Amino acid sequence: MTTPPPPRKTPDEVEERSLEAGEDAVLDAKIASVYRKLDRRIIPAFWILYFICAAIRSNVGLSLTMNTSQGHSLSQKLNLTDKQVSTGVALFYVCYVIFDAPANLIMTKLGPHVWMSRIVVGVGIIGCCHAALTAAWNFYLLRLLLGIVIAGMWPGMAYYLTLFYPPENTGKRIGQYFTAAQVSAAVVGLVSAGFQKMDGAGGLTGFQWMFLIYGLIAVVDGIAILWWLPDRPYPPDSPPPKPVSWRRFLPRSLPALKGEDARIHYNDLTRVYHTSAWTIRDLGRVCADWRMWPLILMYFGVVGVGIAVQVFATLIIRSLLPGLSSVQLSLLVVPIWTCDLITILLVTRLSDRFNKFRPVFFIIPAFIQIVGLLVVTYASNGWARYTGLLIVGFGLGPTVPVCMTWTSEIFQPRHGEVGVAAATALVSGLGNLGSVTTTYALYIGWAEDGKPGPLQYRMSNLTIIGILAMSIVSALGMWVAVTVVDKGKDEAADEGRDEEQAENEAEGNMREG
Repeated sequence: MTTPPPPRKTPDEVEERSLEAGEDAVLDAKIASVYRKLDRRIIPAFWILYFICAAIRSNVGLSLTMNTSQGHSLSQKLNLTDKQVSTGVALFYVCYVIFDAPANLIMTKLGPHVWMSRIVVGVGIIGCCHAALTAAWNFYLLRLLLGIVIAGMWPGMAYYLTLFYPPENTGKRIGQYFTAAQVSAAVVGLVSAGFQKMDGAGGLTGFQWMFLIYGLIAVVDGIAILWWLPDRPYPPDSPPPKPVSWRRFLPRSLPALKGEDARIHYNDLTRVYHTSAWTIRDLGRVCADWRMWPLILMYFGVVGVGIAVQVFATLIIRSLLPGLSSVQLSLLVVPIWTCDLITILLVTRLSDRFNKFRPVFFIIPAFIQIVGLLVVTYASNGWARYTGLLIVGFGLGPTVPVCMTWTSEIFQPRHGEVGVAAATALVSGLGNLGSVTTTYALYIGWAEDGKPGPLQYRMSNLTIIGILAMSIVSALGMWVAVTVVDKGKDEAADEGRDEEQAENEAEGNMREG
């Protein structure tokens, strides 16, 4: 029995469909143009502030090997033991863990650009103060304060993007400004060679000049952000609320978009989610959501590896190649972060294009990190083991931005604005317990493992491999759970949103009629 052919469309129907397709193509082009304008306004500003803050945060690692032949490294000047250094580095991340979520939630209540400016200015001031370090106690104090003032920066940037972009389009953009951390790690390694040449100028050591100059640049950038970064988008037909109280004395940034661009952007954004004031009960629902915990375990492993490499890279390289000078050690850090940068630019773009398979772009790079650490641990000679660090760099790049993008993608449809703010902050904050683990308990914090010799840092590397395996298992479990358990719920929610959108459009047509 043959099925009858479908009825032929009339010329009018064909013409109508062609017109609709043409209108959709024009609208898509306008939407793409609007987001490109937003990119030019937001992404470069984020890149610069993240570059500077990442440099100040990680310069402590470089300062441990700067001008060692003159006795002018940070640990030599302050007479710090390895345990004191690891304690000071870990204290930064302890404060980061504690204050990350509160800082991000405060950001939702204040102007986002004001809060971001506060972070960068605070980081700059504390960075400058590192030039005046005299003893272990004030080293501890400044690391604590730096952790407090920088808390909320990384999840705050991810949250800020969701105010202007649909969640499925944030991965590439997070990757774009996340490259600032990799470029920063590479550039500060190069520039530190120049700062070492300044050792003794003006009575300051090389690392003091480094902290002072980066800190002053951060203060200037933080003040400029008040004028440049746009505040959250508002309905195009209603003016933004007038500032009250102390906010009256702050400069008001220009809106990101105007006229038709603002209308197109607002309509496209409200297609995805609606913002509303949140309550403590809403926050409780976010914190009780089981999806949070696999994401935290994913972040725990990859950020722990990243921070360990960022802080201890020169020490690890020195253990592999003990005959190098302090300048050569700084320069050999650069290729690691160059490899990291390349994979960020390639993989985050692909993860947005194939966002249904987002976890794949986390799992494969995490596995590459394991391979690199095995090479670092078991290769036959120093240069071959250094190649393992380059492999680790290739794997590190996309894992953190992919994890943060997936967090926003999962929590925004379920919990709205507070979901993104709280979830990204908790994933970043609690996940940074991995940084505490690797900086305090491993490498120079593990006395037996840190003894010079062919087995130096072997147990630390193997411990990190185990942590990365946990992250991979968590990602796989989360993927299965979200795909299988949530599939029906997501389809029902999509149908509900489609019905609501159709009703709103029908009401709008009736009013126009």
